[in-house]
Amino acid sequence: MTAFSFACTGVRADQYAAGPTLVFRLRVTAADNARVHALALRCQIRIEPARRGYEPAEADGLADLFGERSRWGSTLQPVQFAQVSVMVPSFTGEIETDLVVPCTYDMDIAATRYLTALTDGEVPLLMLFSGTAFTGTGGFQVEPVPWDREAAFRMPVTAWREMVEQHFPGCGWIRLPRDTMDALLAYRSRHALPSWEATVAALLEGADPPAHDPLRALTATTGRTDP
Repeated sequence: MTAFSFACTGVRADQYAAGPTLVFRLRVTAADNARVHALALRCQIRIEPARRGYEPAEADGLADLFGERSRWGSTLQPVQFAQVSVMVPSFTGEIETDLVVPCTYDMDIAATRYLTALTDGEVPLLMLFSGTAFTGTGGFQVEPVPWDREAAFRMPVTAWREMVEQHFPGCGWIRLPRDTMDALLAYRSRHALPSWEATVAALLEGADPPAHDPLRALTATTGRTDP
């Protein structure tokens, strides 16, 4: 069997993609300068949070994922980031190719919450490979890519932030159930509010009246403004 090894040499945000996308540069090496006709590759990418340190502000942002810092010895477990496939073209010995990874800014996804909490530094990633290789010099044979093939990579946090800013500049994103969205839309239409930002601001203002405003506190309780 052909022995394969993998390494990630870099990452960039794809500025032309329709949605948030990271492009990892992948180096594939076939031992003994072997001839590879094609390589159908699968890659699972995991975040390994135990392989970096965290500032106090980052630790606060990660509390909903891993609990209090005192418990991190047992809770700081790997987080699934992505699972993608790529068809590597014909090569002999070694090749570099792009591994395109669509991402999400859905804050219900653990990887997104983790990455959003980071302020600087690098994200420790582990890439796990498998797949099928079509090899042979004088003929054609099919070989599996062993499940133990992997590559570690430290992705700069700036790459993630650049990608997010391209598609959600200065914004956040949340997912809501359909009935909640319908209720918000009805509220926005009923009050002729110009944007979702104005809609949420109006709801927040009504939900938390200032303690120093007795008239507002009274109307929130009784629904009346007359004496």
